[in-house]
Amino acid sequence: MDSPTMETAAKPRDAPPLMVVETPGEAEAASEGAEEEEEVVEEEEDEESATVRAAQEAEKAEAEAAVAREKAAQKQILAIEELVYTERNYLRNLQLSTVTIRSNLQKIQPALANLEAMFLHIEEVMDVSGRLLSLLDQTPSSDPNFLHCLCDAFLSLTADIEMAYKEYLANYNNVTAQENSYKQKEALWNEMVKVIKTSAPEVNATSLTFFLVMPVQRIARYPMLLQMIQKHTDPSHPAYSVLQESARAAVDINCRINEYKRFREVADKYKKTEVLTIKDMINRLNGHSIAKKTARLSQHIKHETGMVPKLKDEEFDALEGFFYVLEKGIVDLHDNVTAYLGHLQKFIECRPDEHDLDMDGEKAAVCYKEITAGLRQWIYPAYERRLSTLVFRPLNALRDLLPGPRNLIRKRLHKLLDYELLEEKASLSYEEQAVAGAYRTINALLLAELPLFNSSALQLLWGVLGAFSCLLRDLSSEVEQLTAAYSQQLPHSYLEPSAFWGWAGGSVLEGAKRLESLCQSMEEEMNAPIVQPLSPSSQKRLKSLTEKHGSGKIYQLSGHVVGSRDLDLTLQRGELVAVLSEMDTRGDRRRWLVDTGGPRGYAPSSKLVRYHQATADPPPSPSPHYTAMGGGAEPRRHSYTPESHQVMAMPMPLPCFQVFAGYDFRARSSHEVSLQAGEPVRVLERHDKRGNPQWSLVEAHGQRGYAPSNYLTVLPSNYLAPPSSAYR
Repeated sequence: MDSPTMETAAKPRDAPPLMVVETPGEAEAASEGAEEEEEVVEEEEDEESATVRAAQEAEKAEAEAAVAREKAAQKQILAIEELVYTERNYLRNLQLSTVTIRSNLQKIQPALANLEAMFLHIEEVMDVSGRLLSLLDQTPSSDPNFLHCLCDAFLSLTADIEMAYKEYLANYNNVTAQENSYKQKEALWNEMVKVIKTSAPEVNATSLTFFLVMPVQRIARYPMLLQMIQKHTDPSHPAYSVLQESARAAVDINCRINEYKRFREVADKYKKTEVLTIKDMINRLNGHSIAKKTARLSQHIKHETGMVPKLKDEEFDALEGFFYVLEKGIVDLHDNVTAYLGHLQKFIECRPDEHDLDMDGEKAAVCYKEITAGLRQWIYPAYERRLSTLVFRPLNALRDLLPGPRNLIRKRLHKLLDYELLEEKASLSYEEQAVAGAYRTINALLLAELPLFNSSALQLLWGVLGAFSCLLRDLSSEVEQLTAAYSQQLPHSYLEPSAFWGWAGGSVLEGAKRLESLCQSMEEEMNAPIVQPLSPSSQKRLKSLTEKHGSGKIYQLSGHVVGSRDLDLTLQRGELVAVLSEMDTRGDRRRWLVDTGGPRGYAPSSKLVRYHQATADPPPSPSPHYTAMGGGAEPRRHSYTPESHQVMAMPMPLPCFQVFAGYDFRARSSHEVSLQAGEPVRVLERHDKRGNPQWSLVEAHGQRGYAPSNYLTVLPSNYLAPPSSAYR
């Protein structure tokens, strides 16, 4: 047995493992390196997982975006379909109300008052809605460019939509007011509801405003529908910019319509012309109104005296001045045309050709008679009808439009005075802000609408004048055709045209001179001082006015005066007045303030002349006794009067007496008769129709009329000298 020692020695011995002794720094570095390797691996794994997650999220987001786009596209299509479908349904309901229901309501007896006013401007709304649908029908709804076409169609009709809807909405308050007036009559309203339900059973409407309110609702839905389409449209869509512009235009249309409606409400409020009695004016007075009017008056006085400068607006002042010039021209032309028509009617009513003038043997007279008959029977009646239709009626309608702007201009002045007082304040209350807003609204309304009114009124005025000139041209042509057949039979037809026109011009000038001379003599006669004796009532007035104002203030009317302005008097020729002031409150010396012994007022100075006392005083009050012939104051005592001698009255024949005019008297109206002193007169009644004995109904030189009783005297029939005793 081998020794283990030897065996071990014989075999090679394994080398013991090398033991590396590491320092603490090296160990720490080794651990850090291992950690870094692990972190790198983990980061690589994280990046890979993040990439995978990002890809998954991207795929998911893309899928969600696709779903969202698909949903948005579906909502966009639905919104577009809603706009088109509701537009068609809206137009169909309007056509139902304006055609079927309207025609059935017109059959109700008695006829409904102002039914057509409820459908005012609705035809324009239907027209613009129909045009919008016709433009949309040109492109199929499945076409990708349909949205672009829709926006282009809406933008092309923006101005027409605004014009149609703003007039309808401004008038809608009148529609509701008219329907409320129908509701006041229960039987009538029940019949109207029955007709509406029968005409449109599928709608289940119970009033007419169920249909007529639709335009009010529709114009407000356009911005909502377009904004809904815009909300579901991708900004990258080709039609997005046009869609955005359409939505903005719809909003702007509604804003402008609301502003216009507000202006119209202000105009309707202030343009009304109210006719108030004194009682109504007193009832309207209160502390607030008195304070407001006092402040305005104070501000106006400050303006007129130069204490406070006026707030000037040159643009408005120019418009206001042109309006007043236009108004005066329209009113003057209307008055002239009215007078012209009146004269024409009087000429037509005059029928001299129907009278036998015993001039059948004269050719000229026969020709003139035939021409006059043709003018009166055919030419002038047709001319009058055309003149009334083409000139007078438009002119009358134009004149009726003037009070509205005139009232607004006057109201603007009142609001301007209030506004100037408010400008001085640093802060305004709610009511003061409303006053300032009212002035700005009226001012803006007039600046916007008054130029249009002036332009339209001027254009219509020129049209009326043009029509008038055409009518005159046609009239002259018809008269020329009428007289052509008689031209050879008329005098001076043998003359050459130049010689004829020279003769005609000379004849016209000669006739004009005679007419001018006649007018001048008539004017002198009318304006001549009135020196005839006064009636008893005029004597009392003269005495009263002389005691009040003195004889130097007494004037007499040289002609009739008809009052045409406030505080003007209507006076007859010959009336006596006392002049209180030789000018009116504005310093106009053409109007004098006079006292008539009763009312006081203004009269034109051209009709007033100083009173000239008559050369012979009118007789005193009528006496029941006959006065002496010699003019003594003692009454005549007849020999048979028992007062002088107590003798028995012997029967004797009564003398024959005659009534004469004791003084000259000039008739002042058709009811009176002129008398000359010494003229025999027949007394029909010793009083007038009212029983007044101061006037007697007489007959003189074949005429009957009234004369003052104290201008008459009774004398023996054989006495012809000028009398001096009065008749009773």
